Amino acid sequence: MLTLSWPGGPLRGTGRLPASKSEANRALLLQKLAGGGTLTNLSEANDTVLMQRLLTQATTADYLDAEDAGTVMRFMTAYLAATGWRGLLTGAARMKQRPIGVLVEALRALGAVITYEEAEGYPPLRFGGQPVAAPASGPAELMVRGDISSQYISALLMVGPTLPGGLRLRLTGEVGSRPYINMTLSLMEHFGATATLGPGETITVAPGGYRPADYEVESDWSAASYWYALVALAPPGSAATLPGLRARSWQGDHVIQQIMHPLGVETEFLADGGAYLRQVPLAPASLLAQPLDFTDCPDLAQTVAVVAAALGVPLRLMGLHSLRIKETDRIAAVQAELRKFGADMPEVAPGVFEMQATDFKVDNQEINTYDDHRMAMAFAPLAVRGPLRVHEPQVVRKSYPSFWRALAAVGVSVGD
Repeated sequence: MLTLSWPGGPLRGTGRLPASKSEANRALLLQKLAGGGTLTNLSEANDTVLMQRLLTQATTADYLDAEDAGTVMRFMTAYLAATGWRGLLTGAARMKQRPIGVLVEALRALGAVITYEEAEGYPPLRFGGQPVAAPASGPAELMVRGDISSQYISALLMVGPTLPGGLRLRLTGEVGSRPYINMTLSLMEHFGATATLGPGETITVAPGGYRPADYEVESDWSAASYWYALVALAPPGSAATLPGLRARSWQGDHVIQQIMHPLGVETEFLADGGAYLRQVPLAPASLLAQPLDFTDCPDLAQTVAVVAAALGVPLRLMGLHSLRIKETDRIAAVQAELRKFGADMPEVAPGVFEMQATDFKVDNQEINTYDDHRMAMAFAPLAVRGPLRVHEPQVVRKSYPSFWRALAAVGVSVGD
């Protein structure tokens, strides 16, 4: 357990961010399929280290463990199917509770031989060693729901250029997490693939594979959200510099800059790269006109919810459906932990949650993290409002292993 506290005064300093694991894990897979290229500024996140390791091990091993990494499980499932791997892909206990049936059924439709080792529709997965056998005369046709995890869609798109006739993917219903799909398409194009958007939410990926390319991974906007929270909640006059962020980003979570401006943080992009965050007066009226929709940026929801609660802003949130099947049920987890501070986030209409805080106070509460890195980091910024303790602080290794060191570097007291 870690004890966090703030000595007082404005927060000032530089927040050292990890590289984007969303970009890194996509780039690693595309680099492998392209057969070359140099990647720089790879994420230190465990998910990225794990992705690198499994891509290397897949050439010789018949047993791979994706641990608790959703992107690794989904991306590796498509990669292993496309390359005709034979063996077992498993994961942590929680991973075995996260559905993967939609992706498996799509790959089976392309000719892959994949069976469920335990529960139907869930990992572990056994691969029969037969590569996908899509038709060569034209693109393989798949229809996939758009409201599922975008990781399924990205996984299918990335193996599309390796199919003899390419891939035509039609998304049905409401499409969630669209920025992650756009990121995938942009990186595919960077590595030489051609994908076109057609009518009716149809994406056509041309055959021909990839070509080697170099790529520098951007710093992680999801990780930056915790620094926005720190600046918003810290004493007046607080500011922070975040290196490595781009004004024109492929990451959907860059919308944190727009979300947090009414909550008291202004963003200025620096000429030599990076962003400067400065605390400004609250102007929440624009946020209260209608619910804030996190469909395209679900990883920001916990952070924004905690900030709104601490500031006493009765924000309404929607588009949280995917949070139920993350590392934990993030909606239930946030609700449980907020109650410790005098706040709540009830569902006030179908799919709409309202932040309600009557007497929000930080005073040595203990935060349970539920084996979820984002729970730890979303609640940690409350330390600038009062002392608190965080259980299982090591969970941050999944995406931001240096998080506690980064907080200590700007003056947060971090102790056992």
